[in-house]
Amino acid sequence: MEPSRFEEGEFFAAITTSATRAILIGRRALIALGFPLLTRDYDFWIHGDDIAAFNKAVAIFELFPSRSPDEARSAGRYFLENDEKVDVLVARVVFTVDRVRVAFDDVWARRRMIEVSRGIEVAIPSLDDFILTKRFVARPKDAEDIRMLETLRSQEPK
Repeated sequence: MEPSRFEEGEFFAAITTSATRAILIGRRALIALGFPLLTRDYDFWIHGDDIAAFNKAVAIFELFPSRSPDEARSAGRYFLENDEKVDVLVARVVFTVDRVRVAFDDVWARRRMIEVSRGIEVAIPSLDDFILTKRFVARPKDAEDIRMLETLRSQEPK
């Protein structure tokens, strides 16, 4: 099996230029904020109406969806994979472990654009929303990530 032609900057550019409502979440978003972390995959939360467009935008990287758009909407998530993996959340609403309701449309409205490569931007959640997304599962590494995000939030000008 030959490796894909995946290049991160081109990947982010393809997503941004596709005009899909896609928000980078997870540790790759923390890396984009400048935190020195490692992760193996990419995590996006996208609008359920944009599944086909998102898949088309990243098809040039030979990323293959695990579900059809209808199946993904029904399940609330799917992934794209080859030698890279992209976890895609498509639920309109997700609850944190302590039952806080988080709606995609609200997170999208408050998103921040951040430069990930020269001239290439990607949408990430606001810091408050980012912390909420880290409480969807609340694993030990999520608690560590929340501490980093809270430190960053405390350093923002008021």
